[in-house]
Amino acid sequence: MIRLYRPDCPHPAALTSNDYKHHINKAALRDANHDKCMYCECKISHIDFAHVEHIKPKAKDKYPELKFVWDNLGYACPKCNNSKSDKYYEDTPYINPYSEDPEQYLLAYGTYLFSKNGSERGDITIKDLQLNRPELLEKREIKINEFKRAIDACYRTNSQPLREAALAELQKEADTDKELSLFVKSFLRLNAA
Repeated sequence: MIRLYRPDCPHPAALTSNDYKHHINKAALRDANHDKCMYCECKISHIDFAHVEHIKPKAKDKYPELKFVWDNLGYACPKCNNSKSDKYYEDTPYINPYSEDPEQYLLAYGTYLFSKNGSERGDITIKDLQLNRPELLEKREIKINEFKRAIDACYRTNSQPLREAALAELQKEADTDKELSLFVKSFLRLNAA
């Protein structure tokens, strides 16, 4: 999970007409997230339909008044959205990547996501959204192994300029628009020195 920036609502009339899934607003969230789930950072649209996520649940017994509030909407994959479901805790809210930096609460190490400094919010976000579910661990492992091979190849060359150029290209894979960028950034920080 990385820090995201939700744009202003491009089509507020849709929200006032009780349409929180309007294609223009959904596209704005998709673009703000670089087509990645706001929670697990997996690319979505090339494998599934993304959900417009309610950060605070829209259920009648939860926060129905926030169902059509732009600041309560996000872009999530079905797995994370369904794992979260209608759960929400006022005293330990899930980490909201649109309003805070998840790296204050979470740490990527290897293929696992851990809470940082005993953060209860980090723990509950990881647990309830299943951010260490087996298929995510597998996907992260594939990505990390690819990078391990690429970094090894960089250090096999005797050409310093070639090595530096290759490492600079690898650094781009840690940019926020890339899938699993938190894990790539963490791996590169530990292994590309």
